[in-house]
Amino acid sequence: MIILGVILLVIGLVAGISILWTIGIVLVAIGIVLWILGAVGHAVGGRRHYW
Repeated sequence: MIILGVILLVIGLVAGISILWTIGIVLVAIGIVLWILGAVGHAVGGRRHYW
């Protein structure tokens, strides 16, 4: 999810499409939150680790 967000950020920046930029930021933020929750041992979506 983080990688997809970064890809959308780059495409949005290069192409000048603001909606891709916004979606990319949201995906990166959600991915980082899920990654942190999984790293501290909190079960995310029924999984012990998220990656």
